[in-house]
Amino acid sequence: MTMNQPNIAALAETLDDATRSARTTARLTDTTPLDIPTAYAVQRAGIDRRRARGESLIGVKMGFTSRAKMAQMGVDDVIWGLLTDAMLVEDGGVLDTGGLIHPRIEPEIAFLLGRPLSGRISPAEAARAVAGVAVAYEVLDSRYEDFRFTLPDVIADNASAAHFGNAPWHDPDGVHLGNLGLTVEVDGRPVATGSSAAVLGHPLRSLTAAARLAGDAGVVLEPGFVVLAGAATAAVPLPANAHLRIAGAGLGAAEVTTR
Repeated sequence: MTMNQPNIAALAETLDDATRSARTTARLTDTTPLDIPTAYAVQRAGIDRRRARGESLIGVKMGFTSRAKMAQMGVDDVIWGLLTDAMLVEDGGVLDTGGLIHPRIEPEIAFLLGRPLSGRISPAEAARAVAGVAVAYEVLDSRYEDFRFTLPDVIADNASAAHFGNAPWHDPDGVHLGNLGLTVEVDGRPVATGSSAAVLGHPLRSLTAAARLAGDAGVVLEPGFVVLAGAATAAVPLPANAHLRIAGAGLGAAEVTTR
């Protein structure tokens, strides 16, 4: 098979078109050699296409925050994707799964930033930048056939980000996130349970990693940004025509109805 040299704009267009038409595409690496920096360049070009259509950047999502997932993918670091306002589902809102390919959902802890973050920081510095914390969920929807991809492929595909939502924000003071139970319910039936400890041992470590990746990319996580810390359980299929409740002990619950 002939391998093409990366055309960042063309690769971003391929993934963007797949997203907008809810159809799968072959892995980029099947025909194009991609290293990690080039994959992130494709990711940013894809977000630039969305911003040109009027979307605004409002945060980031962290991926591979589970040690087991790192081992599965043969990596030793986290990845990130970018969140826009069009991805946000208001709490209690409706999500149309008809525009998705093979959606999955996972429970998370979300941080609301009150101060800018970028570069190497300590967990204590990360904690001081947090204006709010909430239980949240992310809807994943890889654009690749059979939900199969390499590391550069998933980075280019914006780390499989599709949608997200969160419960009302809580004051972070007094909230102990080190081992907080999280549950996903579908029509009142629990389908996944886990702990925030699955996120790098503590979600604040994910926030420090987000600041580091931001510094490496030459960007700043702005006040008002949302940071999704990473999954507390394996992702589960997101059904249509269902009511989902994502609960976190002491943090209430986020709810969404699908159609």
